[in-house]
Parts: sequence; C-alpha cells; structure tokens
Amino acid sequence: MIRSTTLALFLATAALTAPALAQGADEMASAEEKAKVDEALAKVGCKAEEVEKESATLFEVDDAACDIGQYDIKLNGGYKITVMTLDE
Repeated sequence: MIRSTTLALFLATAALTAPALAQGADEMASAEEKAKVDEALAKVGCKAEEVEKESATLFEVDDAACDIGQYDIKLNGGYKITVMTLDE
C-alpha cells in the first residue's frame, strides 16, 4: 500500500513538473533570425556566437563580443536592441 501511494505521488509530481522544466529551456533562434540579430548587433559593433529565442518577441545574446567590451543583449521581435548590459 505504501509503495503504491509513493509511486502515485512520484508520478503525479513528475507529470506536473515536466512542462515547467520544458518551458524554462530557451530555444535557439533560427538561421534567418540569427542573421537579423547579427545585422542589428553589427550596427553597434557587436558579434554573437549564439542567439537564444526566449519568446516570439524576445531574443537574448549572452556574452556578445563588442568593440567596447563584452555585453548581454536583448532584442525585441523587430530586432531592435532593448537592453544592453555590460557583462563583467
């Protein structure tokens, strides 16, 4: 009886937490999206190795290499920089 209850509790917990874990994982931008982000970053002297797509209207670049230092950068769905933070 205790084993059945423990197993049921474990399965219920796993079923509830799996979607939350999947939502927390950022997906990478497509090649087309990355090209547009790269174009926007080049205008301010920056380059990105990877571009994360946090949502349909938000892109994030961690550790962008810029002429003036290393930055974390966020861009909106129109590929405009909305946040640029010095990454020390």
